[in-house]
Amino acid sequence: MTSKKKHLIVIVGPTAIGKTTLSIALAKHFKSEILSADSRQFYSEMSIGTAIPTPEELLEVPHHFIHHLSVEQEYNVGAFEKDALQLLEKIFKTNELLFMVGGSGLYIQAIVEGLDTFPKIDSKIRKELIKTFEEKGLTYLQEKLLKLDFAYYQKADIQNAQRLIRALEICIGTGKPYSTFLKKHNTKRNFESIKIGLTAERNLLYHRINQRVDAMMDAGLLKEVEQLLPKKDLNALQTVGYRELYSYFNAEISLENAVEEIKKNTRRYSKRQLTWFRKQEDIKWFDFQTPLEEIIAYIKSRTA
Repeated sequence: MTSKKKHLIVIVGPTAIGKTTLSIALAKHFKSEILSADSRQFYSEMSIGTAIPTPEELLEVPHHFIHHLSVEQEYNVGAFEKDALQLLEKIFKTNELLFMVGGSGLYIQAIVEGLDTFPKIDSKIRKELIKTFEEKGLTYLQEKLLKLDFAYYQKADIQNAQRLIRALEICIGTGKPYSTFLKKHNTKRNFESIKIGLTAERNLLYHRINQRVDAMMDAGLLKEVEQLLPKKDLNALQTVGYRELYSYFNAEISLENAVEEIKKNTRRYSKRQLTWFRKQEDIKWFDFQTPLEEIIAYIKSRTA
């Protein structure tokens, strides 16, 4: 007798759409557990600005990969793939269905499809790119990538300096576009992934984002960022909601303008998230106000 197929239910969508609320409701219904694939929620010093589940929500169902690291620890998508697959193997021994939730497309891709493999690159190239970024800024990296790899530039998160530097070091180190190394075939997994996407009309989504930023400020985001100022150059802290408030503390912009910048950059981030996920034909999309029962019925139909 063969064991029943294991299923990983992946809940994706833009920031502030309601992924956390849905995932907890589903995990409770199916008596399951949740893996976070939101790379910003890994760090214990970052709570308000990353919108981690509330203490009450974390108690409702078991959560994994939330606040398991310090911002001072080096961690990347490769390490996440290794750690998450080990955990999945362990939990699948007692659960036939698990949930993974997040807006970090690359981290989700790593678990569902596997990572791409790249040749080893001379570390001097990365160091030089980091130095150039510090001297010339993000725009220089964006223009360089546009010139060296137009295909990847079109789909990359071009506000993410780390991703730009990674792509450029491959382009420069190999003399070939980064996009030519991207995986053409999926890695076989011993579980089946079912992707569910949440969506909303754009103006409504943007309104939710603006509301969330205001709520974060009311909850003490300014103090959270202030406490992290001595560490602001760490990779983990180069993210929306933190960068803009560094500018306020540096007396470069007013607090009111910093908050508006957070809202604007979060809206841009949500647009990039949707662009990434919309290209994937295997996602079943639901309006964020879809009744829970309808989504439960869909999952049951796919896992029967």
